[in-house]
Amino acid sequence: MVVKGGSKARKEDVVTREYTINLHKRLHGCTFKKKAPKAIKEIRKFAQKAMGTTDVRVDVKLNKHIWSRGIRSVPRRIRVRIARKRNDDEDAKEELYSLVTVAEIPDGGLKGLGTQVIDDEV
Repeated sequence: MVVKGGSKARKEDVVTREYTINLHKRLHGCTFKKKAPKAIKEIRKFAQKAMGTTDVRVDVKLNKHIWSRGIRSVPRRIRVRIARKRNDDEDAKEELYSLVTVAEIPDGGLKGLGTQVIDDEV
């Protein structure tokens, strides 16, 4: 039997993870002139599912990276760092939000990279 309190406690943790998102399969069959906006929406949807927060904020650098080759030629795969953080506003609906930023791609490429938990010691 699954305890609901245990899963909720895990969702409230502040954590940072790196993911590789395959945009190619998420944008298959999409109209050319809607590819980049749809890619941003798919990244938001992925972050909502992965982190369990409805408030997802996309970094400006990630947006620039998606749009760097134009509206039609979106990168096939992208490496992102998703951080679940505490909301400082007292009047906010959610107490946590997710910040999605672009992660640096290693020299070997994206093959074989799984999900990695990043330890923030700042």
